[in-house]
Amino acid sequence: MSLDGKVAIVTGSGRGLGLAYAQELARRGAAVVVNDVDAEATAGAVAAIEASGGRAVAVTAPVGPTATAEALVRAAVEHFGRLDILVTNAGVLRDTVLWKMSDDDFDTVVNVHLRGTFTTVREAVRQMRQAGGGGRIICIGSPTGQRGTFGQTNYAAAKAGIVGMVRTWALELKRAGITANTVVPVAATAMTATVPYFAAAVRAEADGDPMPTFFRHDLGFGTAADVAGLVAFLGSDAAAQVTGQVIGVGGDRLQIWTHPEAAVTAYREGGWTYDALVQAWPATFAGATQSVGERFPELPAQFQPATP
Repeated sequence: MSLDGKVAIVTGSGRGLGLAYAQELARRGAAVVVNDVDAEATAGAVAAIEASGGRAVAVTAPVGPTATAEALVRAAVEHFGRLDILVTNAGVLRDTVLWKMSDDDFDTVVNVHLRGTFTTVREAVRQMRQAGGGGRIICIGSPTGQRGTFGQTNYAAAKAGIVGMVRTWALELKRAGITANTVVPVAATAMTATVPYFAAAVRAEADGDPMPTFFRHDLGFGTAADVAGLVAFLGSDAAAQVTGQVIGVGGDRLQIWTHPEAAVTAYREGGWTYDALVQAWPATFAGATQSVGERFPELPAQFQPATP
């Protein structure tokens, strides 16, 4: 099942994961509006897609403002006649611990990731509903938004917020035939390239070598191309019944994340007073408290970073 005749927008697609998504959508037959803040990156992305026989046009603008969302949708309709798929991938990082994080650190990340997702999806949905042919909304999340990561208050808040919006949109857009899903990629990126734990995997990809099995299978960590297939699938008619989901993908692994559910439920006549909680917590609730942060297996000896 191809994407022939479909039109997609991919934000933040000048390089990295976003470029991989745009190229895969184009390879499957979709015309693509690529986007980045770097004009050279958007031009390069368009050239790469066209060189492979695809169709693409660039919109160079920062994601977040409504004006950018309007420009992206306008480009899709004016150049290709319609809009069927939106992938919201654009993002930035401003990592630091809570007590050192500035207002600008927080606002910048939330503006691009969370507000940018909202404004772009809102504009895309207006066009899709008016056209009446349904559509596909694919928002990019992160393990950080699911479990938290040290030093990423702003990023965690934005990515968790995206998941909440997507679940809501799945309900609101069902009658219009528009699906909304979140993809949680685990792949070699500019960010993971700076983490010593992933050094061997990132080095293998840079050298054009196969990524070690430990990373691909045990850790579920792969390349951008490993994520792109899921994005294209969710953009296709084959995924018409898939909506409101959070789907993780990386290397050889694919995961459907659970929606939050109560881990334990207990009742006490008269309610839970302070004294009642002090007495009941150790036996009734303590064993059900949830872990935080991502849990990585110990690196095999051959992948351990060299120590000075």
